[in-house]
Amino acid sequence: MIAFDLRCANGHIFEGWFEDSRAFEDQKKKKLISCPVCNDISVFKVPTKFAIKSSGNGSTPSGKEIALAEITKKVADFVENNFDNVGTEFASEALKIHYGVSEPRNIRGVSTSLEEKTLKEEGVPFFKVPIPAPPETDS
Repeated sequence: MIAFDLRCANGHIFEGWFEDSRAFEDQKKKKLISCPVCNDISVFKVPTKFAIKSSGNGSTPSGKEIALAEITKKVADFVENNFDNVGTEFASEALKIHYGVSEPRNIRGVSTSLEEKTLKEEGVPFFKVPIPAPPETDS
């Protein structure tokens, strides 16, 4: 089995597991692969970020890299603990809050580029915060 990072035409990135690269191409041709967020079937492989752990011969992170990692973790923790996760309903809920249908509150979730365009046109303030994947645990 091989894992590929995939991206739909709306920019959502997700992971897919396949027997090999040919299996991915066959399933793509048959339109069997779709985005789990928006169900778009226009999906393609993107470069995968990975690292190979050395046996200690490699360089150690710089002070700036460590500080940046700590700040990134603090921001991610703050968003996780202080924003309601509305998932794929982000744009809809943001519009409801903007127009006074829902109680104002901090929300987080995902949206398509089309939904983001609508939010901008409606004057709904929002910003994107990249949240790092949780660290892998040795289990």
